[in-house]
Amino acid sequence: MKLTKKLGAEFIGTFWLVLGGCGSAVLAAAFPDVGIGLLGVSLAFGLTVLTMAYAIGHISGCHLNPAVSLGLWSGGRFPLAELGPYVAAQVAGGVAGAAILYVIATGQTGFDVTAGFASNGFGEHSPGGYSLTAALVTELVMTFMFLMIILGATDQRAPTGFAPIAIGLGLTLIHLISIPITNTSVNPARSTGVALFQGSWAISQLWLFWLAPLGGALLAGLCYRWFEAED
Repeated sequence: MKLTKKLGAEFIGTFWLVLGGCGSAVLAAAFPDVGIGLLGVSLAFGLTVLTMAYAIGHISGCHLNPAVSLGLWSGGRFPLAELGPYVAAQVAGGVAGAAILYVIATGQTGFDVTAGFASNGFGEHSPGGYSLTAALVTELVMTFMFLMIILGATDQRAPTGFAPIAIGLGLTLIHLISIPITNTSVNPARSTGVALFQGSWAISQLWLFWLAPLGGALLAGLCYRWFEAED
C-alpha cells in the first residue's frame, strides 16, 4: 500500500474520531431531556475507533493517534520512516474534524466555544477539578494500557478478527474512567484539534496531552517487547 493512501486513511479516520467523539460531547452530552452523558460520550469514542478499524485497518492499520503510532514503533511493529508522516496526517485530520464540529456547533444561537469545546484540561479546567499530577498520571497510565490492548489484540497469536472490538471497548473503558479527570485525551491529535478552536486555556495546557500519552505509549511498546522476547 502506498504511503499516500495510508496517510489519507489516517486523515479520514482521525477526522471521524474527533467529529464523532468530541461531537458527541459538544452536541449531545447535555442536550435537554435526551442528553447522552458520560456513558454516551465514552461509547461514542469507542465506536469511532471500532468502525474505523474495520473500515481502514487494512489500509493504514487505523492508528488515528500519534501515541498509537509511537507505541507501535516502540513495540517493533511500525517503521520509523513513516512515523512523522502518520503523525502529521493524524493531527491534520483532528483539526479538520474539529473545524467541521465548530461549523455545526456555532449554528446554535449563543454557543460559546471558549467554554471548553470538549478540550482536555487539568486543575480548574479538569471536569472534576483534578490536579496537574493526577492528570499526568491518568493520561500516562491510560495510554499505556490502551497500547497494551492494541499490541496484544493485534498480536499474531491473538484470535483473529476481534482486535477492533477489543480496542474500541478498551477506549470506551478508558473514557469511563478518565473523563472526570482530564476529559480524556490519550490522543494528542484529538486534543490539538479542539484546543486550536477553544483558543485560550486549552492551548496553554496542551503540552501535557502530548507528553503524557507519548510517554505512556513509548513505555507500553517497550513492555510488550519484553513479553514477546524469547526466554
